[in-house]
Amino acid sequence: MAKTGESKQKKMNARVDFTPMVDMIMLLVTFFMLCTTLIKPQTMQIAMPSDKEDIKDENRSQVAESKAFTMLLAEDNVIYYFEGKPDFTGASLKKTTYGKDGIRAALLLKNEEAQKLVQNLRKEFELKKSSDPNTDKKNKEEFKKRLDEIKNSDATPSVIIKAKDKATYENLVDALDEMNICNIGKYVIDNFSDADQQMIDGYKAAHGE
Repeated sequence: MAKTGESKQKKMNARVDFTPMVDMIMLLVTFFMLCTTLIKPQTMQIAMPSDKEDIKDENRSQVAESKAFTMLLAEDNVIYYFEGKPDFTGASLKKTTYGKDGIRAALLLKNEEAQKLVQNLRKEFELKKSSDPNTDKKNKEEFKKRLDEIKNSDATPSVIIKAKDKATYENLVDALDEMNICNIGKYVIDNFSDADQQMIDGYKAAHGE
């Protein structure tokens, strides 16, 4: 005689296996660690004024006057610049914009001597190209060393960059980019002063702006 009664249902195991998830997390952690190690921060070298004690004040001023190039970053993507000593009347001030037909053209003209040296250096190392990785690496290191020497030599101008509060962060970045494009290694970011604004006001008054 068959047994009567309620049949018992088999209980299902509801446990979730997280082992694959752990493996995936470890792979992601390893990936991000490698990426963080391999990516090097792109920094820009800023040359500050010399503080050597053996340089006399009058000699320091003479060097600054002959090679000084000051950029005043204003609002609306406008740049005012002058060479040598500041003229607080604004008579020596010039107005331009960003780009190859603007401030870049003025910087290249000021840095004409160094530009010729850089062009000759590039031609020299074009002929030294090698299929050997070690030789190619040595050539690149030598090229960078000699390029830095040219960019920081007496042939290049000393650029002072001053940004107004109304100038954008992008304006400052563009100005720093021009230093690399024009092969200028001696530049510094300085504070925008009331005297700088006085020069701009004098320029605007003289040109009816």
